[in-house]
This record gives sequence, C-alpha cells and structure tokens, in this order.
Amino acid sequence: MTDSPDSTAGPGAGPTTPDTAKAGPTPAAPDLIETGAAVGEPAPAGEGAPPTAFLEVRDLKVHFPTDDGVVKSVDGLSFTLEKGRTLGIVGESGSGKSVTSLAVMGLHRASRQQRAKVNMSGEIWLDGKELVGADPDEVRRLRGREMAMIFQDPLSALHPYYTVGAQIVEAYRVHHDVDKKTARKRAVEMLDRVGIPQPDKRVDDHPHQFSGGMRQRAMIAMALVNNPELLIADEPTTALDVTVQAQILDLIRDLQKEFGSAVIIITHDLGVVAELADQLLVMYGGRCVERGPAEKVFYEPQHPYTWGLLGSMPRIDREQTERLIPVKGSPPSLINIPSGCAFNPRCPYADIPGDDVTRTVRPELRDAGGGHFAACHLAQEERERIWTEEIAPKL
Repeated sequence: MTDSPDSTAGPGAGPTTPDTAKAGPTPAAPDLIETGAAVGEPAPAGEGAPPTAFLEVRDLKVHFPTDDGVVKSVDGLSFTLEKGRTLGIVGESGSGKSVTSLAVMGLHRASRQQRAKVNMSGEIWLDGKELVGADPDEVRRLRGREMAMIFQDPLSALHPYYTVGAQIVEAYRVHHDVDKKTARKRAVEMLDRVGIPQPDKRVDDHPHQFSGGMRQRAMIAMALVNNPELLIADEPTTALDVTVQAQILDLIRDLQKEFGSAVIIITHDLGVVAELADQLLVMYGGRCVERGPAEKVFYEPQHPYTWGLLGSMPRIDREQTERLIPVKGSPPSLINIPSGCAFNPRCPYADIPGDDVTRTVRPELRDAGGGHFAACHLAQEERERIWTEEIAPKL
C-alpha cells in the first residue's frame, strides 16, 4: 500500500496533503436511527465498543476553528466497510468527503501544528485498531502498509524533484527492509501492473514527463506497492478525459480483485461510481443524508438532494430530449449550516411537511427498507410518490 504521504513523495518530502455486500448491510438497530448513524454501523452503546467490521467510522466529527467561526466539515458521520468491498461517497464540493478521507488516513493530525488546528472526535476503527486516539507515529506506520490513498491531484501529490521510481521505492522501503535494487524491481513491477508502457525506462522519469492519466496510474502504483488492505481514492478521475476515466476505474476494480482490498471511492460524480460501488453514501453539509445499496440509491432514491444529483447527471443509455436539471442554489457554509435540514434552502419540497419542521428539526436517518436509509422529513410514501410521478420521468 502506499506509504504515508510523508514517504510517498520522495526522499525528505511528501504530500501532507469501497465490493460492499450485494445483499446490503444488516438493518440498523433503533438506536442507530435515532443518532443518524449510517447503515451497517455498530450500535453506539458505548465508546470503545469492539468493532464488528474491517473499517468502522463512528460519529466522526472534524471541526476547524477559524477567526470567522468553527468550520464543521464533518459533523457526525458513521459507516462501515468490509474487505473486498467498495463504498462510494458522493456529494458536491464542500460536503466533507475529502476531509473524511484525510481523517481516516490520520492526516489531520500528522504533525503537532496540524493537531492544534483541528478538533476531531468520534472513533475510527481499522482492523481492530482505533485511530482517532492513537499515537500519530503508530498511525503513520499504518499509512502505506494497511491503508493508502490516491490523491485528487497527482501532479501536486508527487514531488517534482524526484523521479517517479524513487518515490515508489521510498514508499516500499519505509515498510520493508530491502535494498534499493529489490525495491526498484518492485517499483518497475507495479508500474507495469498499472499499465505504464516501458516501465523499466519510465521508472526514471519525473512526474512532469508523465501525462495526467499516466501520473494517476503512477499514484495508484505507489498506493498499492505495499498491498494495503484499505484503499481510498479521492476523486481519482478528476481532470481526466472520459476514456482515461474508464481505464482508471477498470484498473481500480481489477486491482481490488487481485489484492482483496476494501475500497472507498470519493467523488462528486455519480457516474464514476455507478458500476464500481456496491454501497453509496451521499453527504451534504458534513453529514450523511442517504446511504444504502448502490442499486437502491440509483433506482429508488429517497432524498431530494440525491434526486438533484441524479437529475444533473448525463445519460448515455437513452436519448436526451431536455436539458439537465441542476440543483438550485449553492452548498451551505460549513460555518453557518442552516438549522433543521441543511438542504432546506435548496429543497423544492421543504414546505410540504407541516409546522415548518424542515427548518427547525434536523432529520435523522430512517430505514426505508432493504438496508436503505435516508434523513428526510418527508414521509416515505410521499417521497416514493414524488420520485415515481415527478422526478423519474424527467431523468
């Protein structure tokens, strides 16, 4: 797996910067629903309760104090993930997706200066180890070996001074007591495995000598060089053309089957995870608003925000006779999140529930059946009617 960012970037410098069960996770207990916890997470009966999955995130909160107020980037997120399965986390920019991934990797507290700038609570269990309260050095030893990350922009994540091969070699040697010749052979093998032509020669090239797709492949090679058990791909296809996007996604799928890793795909594009993820988690305003089996989220969505994301996604399986339907308005400020349902200022159905409840009471995740949960004040029957009669015919 990729080394911690400290070592993925080359000597002395480095960026500091899900197949979920097809049957879906088991239904959550009532106390999960009351806390807004995501599907499949263990009941939060008490802090430090033994984990039941390979990766468990429990009530994660990541807040950044600023002069203007506290930025609540992640505000009570919970989910689980098993080995060999894929979780897609989707949402607009600013919804908390990348902050969540960095929290799992321990990068918000990678240095003493960073720890002073973030308030982080909750629990993150990886293969039985709790990471939020763990020693930063222990988390760093896990980065690269047991968990790795494909960063959103490989050009900035890779060090421009060192060759691609040198950076992969360092990522490997941090976790293995081998000489440079053995590590270089491993680097060439990984570059060949991710589809880079003439890997024995390209291993000595610098990042700027690679195209965008090639750099992303090099990042994947670095992430997988130590055979990690958890791979987080943060917007792995950003700025790539659609042909290269498909190649990268196919590569991640094939490598997951080969290494048996748990994979988290983070993106704002539902099309990216349409065939890759088994479970989807939709984030808005730092919280989970919908989660469930990918097929149910795509074909039986329960939250108006998910409807908006689907309406703004191009379809190639049918003739497009009308313009795409954008989600009106802008994502909320994470300093001043709207009261009640954070989506209410943009929701065309906010006035349907009585007593102005959408603007005063924050909705919790409710079971919609089949391991599918949504946080919405609309009655499930009303949501199903709106989807069937008003939304689906337009998509």
